[in-house]
Amino acid sequence: MTASRTSALLLLSALTAVSLVGCAIGDALQNEKASEFPTAADVVERWEKSAPWLPDDATDVLTREAPGADPAVLLATSSAPLDTEQCVEVERFSAPAYSVEGAPDPFVDTVFACGDWAVIPADGGWYGWTPNHPDEKAASEQIG
Repeated sequence: MTASRTSALLLLSALTAVSLVGCAIGDALQNEKASEFPTAADVVERWEKSAPWLPDDATDVLTREAPGADPAVLLATSSAPLDTEQCVEVERFSAPAYSVEGAPDPFVDTVFACGDWAVIPADGGWYGWTPNHPDEKAASEQIG
């Protein structure tokens, strides 16, 4: 192998290593994981977190979350109402840690408190975030 080919291969290897390290650093700095699920059943089966309030008919589910931690948001298409045995409308005290393209403005007067989640109507579905405020969670725990 000629010296110029050897130099070219070394340069290519170095650039590849820098690129891979750069991607890993970018992911670590961003500290956000995005996922897409076609249906609510896929969310239940494959997502590491849970959203028990998510209606069974939900489709096109988008999530953003902190890997290995609580903060998460979820946007889903659904025509079903929220389960009134899980969710109660309360004054909003919380806000999402992440955003999802297409999500509504979360700074509304009231939210549905659904356990650890705060949920609001979205265009054609629902938008929720966790964790919610302790007062929101407490209100949902008093249902029934």
